Amino acid sequence: RTATSKSNRCMLYHFLSSVLTIHHFTMSSSQSLPGAALLAPSPAGKSYDLMYYIKGAAAGGICCSITHGALCPVDVVKTRVQLDPVKYNSGLIGGMRQVVAEEGAMALTTGLGATAFGYFVQGWFKFGGVEFFKIKAVESLGEEKAWANKTGIYLGAAAAAETIADVFLCPLEAVRIRSVSDPDFCDGLADGFAKMLKADGIGGFYAGFLPILAKQVPYTMAKFAVQGSAADAIYAGMGKTPAELSSSTNLSVSLGSGVIAGVAAAIISHPADTLLSKINKAGAGGDGPMMTRLLNIAKEVGMVNLCTVGLLPRCVMIGTLTAGQFGIFDTVMSALGASKFHFHDPSSD
Repeated sequence: RTATSKSNRCMLYHFLSSVLTIHHFTMSSSQSLPGAALLAPSPAGKSYDLMYYIKGAAAGGICCSITHGALCPVDVVKTRVQLDPVKYNSGLIGGMRQVVAEEGAMALTTGLGATAFGYFVQGWFKFGGVEFFKIKAVESLGEEKAWANKTGIYLGAAAAAETIADVFLCPLEAVRIRSVSDPDFCDGLADGFAKMLKADGIGGFYAGFLPILAKQVPYTMAKFAVQGSAADAIYAGMGKTPAELSSSTNLSVSLGSGVIAGVAAAIISHPADTLLSKINKAGAGGDGPMMTRLLNIAKEVGMVNLCTVGLLPRCVMIGTLTAGQFGIFDTVMSALGASKFHFHDPSSD
């Protein structure tokens, strides 16, 4: 455990050091250097060019890495509850106390390196992808038609972006879950990759690919569609557009709509999240193809338990996480000088 804890702290230290180094470099560089372009304000007139998408992707990576990393202790307990509900049956706080009593406080940071790095990569493709796909949809359909079909655009953009992001997230999530279910499995992300590759081959990293798609794609579709609709409803209730409000008010709207979206997304994606936690546990579901193993797990656990076991801590985690993600995303986008894209109703002009 000591080696694992040191490895987690070391990996997080190097990750944060890299982010701070990049930030220092871009702040101190002249405008002629490539890094400085990331911090350059977007041109007037809301130009959605390549640099806008890079800024959106960077903001997405940062917000997902920070929020998932900060909630790592909650995720450790949630995963333990899903894997062994008989042992961990005292709720979120009780589960934390149980883990700390048995394994020490640092056990709550198990998988932190894989979480921080994995969700930076995922956030890069997810938020950057959603911005790309929805803007391209508006350019193709026109503002009037896009406004009338904005929910469908949110859903389609989120599904496409999340599918791409999950190709990169799945191996990191497999290592994280294996390390949480078996704390002695590895001494950090690199060691976990090497051991899983040796034991299970490349296929071992994607054993949970279908469950992660079943979990993440509906979750992301609900998250962006509900958040967008909730934010639009809040702005409509205020009788204002985002451009007419202060940055602090817009941040409050992002946080409030993010909580609503997070809880809705958590409920929708919870059964697949439970399956994902179990399929990455060694020997889960017996032998045979992945779909056979998933069906075996579903039969063993039962549909009610798939939908409810660990749901409360997941709602707490995802509600907080989603609000934080949209709040940080908007803050970073503003810091990078990007004017965030919003759907526009032409009839209001």
